[in-house]
Amino acid sequence: MSYPQPCTIRYLTHPQVRIDPGTDVRRWSLNAQGHARVAALVAEPGALRATRRVISSDETKAVETAAPLARALGVDLEIRPLMHENDRSATGFLPPDEFERVADAFFANPHISIRGWERAIDAQARIVAEVNACLAAPCNGDLLIVGHGAVGTLLFCALTGIPIDRRHDQGPGGGGCWYAFDATDRNPLHGWQPLEALHARA
Repeated sequence: MSYPQPCTIRYLTHPQVRIDPGTDVRRWSLNAQGHARVAALVAEPGALRATRRVISSDETKAVETAAPLARALGVDLEIRPLMHENDRSATGFLPPDEFERVADAFFANPHISIRGWERAIDAQARIVAEVNACLAAPCNGDLLIVGHGAVGTLLFCALTGIPIDRRHDQGPGGGGCWYAFDATDRNPLHGWQPLEALHARA
């Protein structure tokens, strides 16, 4: 492990997005509420003040979350395309009710491709490998990873050593949640919390 101690790793999901069925979901942007939540965190980064690296998925909504935070913290934004959300391109956009049913099946059957989606075990292996690669590089402070709900949940399950289960998802509300783990043992310090909780941990 190249990280000095103590060091906290935080995984933050992008907040609310503007749903556009005619646009590739990977290119969706934050909506007004999502931008406002990020702006509030930029204005008062709280617990993020010790962050020395900010890493993001290359999906638009993640970059729109990570980029202003990186600027506010005075660090470069690192983009890692393989940190993308679980690959759902086989179905494209699904209406909300149908999406929830397929997402339930995705988590409940991690070894099976549901309607052509990336298997949960494969998405989990991918996000774990990406985080391991990030932690192999030296850093003189905390690390913020900005990503997505499903792969963030799969990472949480891997870190805690529990089976893949949607019960550990960030829950409804449109995203903008986070959890933290220590660079030494990589055990999560708590479950998902809203990004507003970062203000209170300054």
